[in-house]
Amino acid sequence: QLQLVESGGGSVQPGGSLRLSCAASGPGLILGHYAIGWFRQAPGKEREGVSCISARDDITRYIGSVQGRFTISRDNAKNTVYLQMNNLEPEDTGVYFCAAELTLGSNYVICESKFYSSWGRGTQVTVSS
Repeated sequence: QLQLVESGGGSVQPGGSLRLSCAASGPGLILGHYAIGWFRQAPGKEREGVSCISARDDITRYIGSVQGRFTISRDNAKNTVYLQMNNLEPEDTGVYFCAAELTLGSNYVICESKFYSSWGRGTQVTVSS
């Protein structure tokens, strides 16, 4: 059973930066076989895909509002995926979740929540002056 634990959330002022981490664990885990996504949910809003990365070739997708400000990356040796968030805006506030789906090393990436079967519990990000 794959387990995901997010960390790195917090409160920052607009323009600030945070780096979120998603640590994966499980018996026989090979993180390189999984596509990983970062999703967020603001109060009263639906969960949305922020950024996703493929299992192979590190193909990435970003929602338009974070393009150029956020960077997703993965370190398979550490079983960890990161989301570097720069120039944060109040609209980035929400609970950020990481999710994983076994794609057996494929290079396609889908950034929709229904595609992912394993989820972490989330970490809160608050951007406010």
